Amino acid sequence: MKYLHTMVRVTDLTQSRRFYCEALGLREVRRMDNERGRFTLVFLAAPGDESAQIELTHNWDPEQYGGGRNFGHLAYEVEDIYAACTRLMQLGVTINRPPRDGHMAFVRSPDQISIELLQRGAALAPCEPWTSMPNVGQW
Repeated sequence: MKYLHTMVRVTDLTQSRRFYCEALGLREVRRMDNERGRFTLVFLAAPGDESAQIELTHNWDPEQYGGGRNFGHLAYEVEDIYAACTRLMQLGVTINRPPRDGHMAFVRSPDQISIELLQRGAALAPCEPWTSMPNVGQW
């Protein structure tokens, strides 16, 4: 398993980028605008250490983030997303968002922290029981 990034939702991307980049000294390593989903993702890292990143998520439509909603999730890359989810289920962990696409799944910690699991490299071929497994709760 490899740590990838922590996501936080931000209401003002310019102000947040100024804080994280100019004040804290992080640098932007990647940006993605998604018009269909109406959001922008900005990935930041400390100079010389791109292995641990923070993802700023800016939803274009205004939203109030109460109850910890501004903190999104922790993300980890795994060798085999199906094997990882199977192991978690065997340990009693609910798969909130199954890896139907062979690429991404979400689970929650006992304290309800959302954890994203991402397949290393290319997505695995979709297969059962994952392709027909519904989402459970929030992720």
